[in-house]
Amino acid sequence: MKIVPQGSRIDGTSLIAGFHGIGATGYWTVKFLVTELKAQRRCFIDYEHAPAVASQIEGRIATPYEVYSAGELSLLKAEVSPVREKENEFYHQLAEWIMSSGAKEVALVGGLDESLRTDGGAYRVAMTGAMSALGGLPGEPIFEEDRMIVGPVASLLNAFEMNSFPAYAVLAYSNTERVDPRAAAVAVEFLARRYRFTANTAPLIKGAEVIESELKMIEEKEKRPAGSVYS
Repeated sequence: MKIVPQGSRIDGTSLIAGFHGIGATGYWTVKFLVTELKAQRRCFIDYEHAPAVASQIEGRIATPYEVYSAGELSLLKAEVSPVREKENEFYHQLAEWIMSSGAKEVALVGGLDESLRTDGGAYRVAMTGAMSALGGLPGEPIFEEDRMIVGPVASLLNAFEMNSFPAYAVLAYSNTERVDPRAAAVAVEFLARRYRFTANTAPLIKGAEVIESELKMIEEKEKRPAGSVYS
């Protein structure tokens, strides 16, 4: 793994990172914040086992892994996941760079299977011992001790815990079968409170309503009697 430009750092900032997972909650949260906060691209993460993909955005190429800055925040946007057999290596090396880059804390965003919801809460948080020692997240709903976190968020939390680095995850309850912009809106609102910025989540809510409306139409169509002449 190489950082381009070489020697790039994110000193004194809080890093927000999200990945493709349940509901694509982490990815869409970061993608939305990059636009909403008018963040500036700061550096690239060049990983030799990244999938060979690229996309065009705002007159330039969006590479697989990029770091943006907006005031006292840094944002890690991951367009794709590393190839499966290299996932552990990637997240281990990523954690090492983050801890050596000058970041003061890390906020990881992920989705949580909404079928596990036991109350009216919209999210749960999990944090490292180092984060707890600094005061933690007072008053926030803690992830249940008998549950498991999996995927990139788990890999990074493990690395940060073993190295006594302050980090936490905000896990928004999400639909497990599709992209869930409503869960991303929950995460954005949490982060806005935590880091004292303003964000209009209306586009995310609108996106969720469009998806839900389309799914409802599909369900209603499937319920119609076979052979119906109406479409």
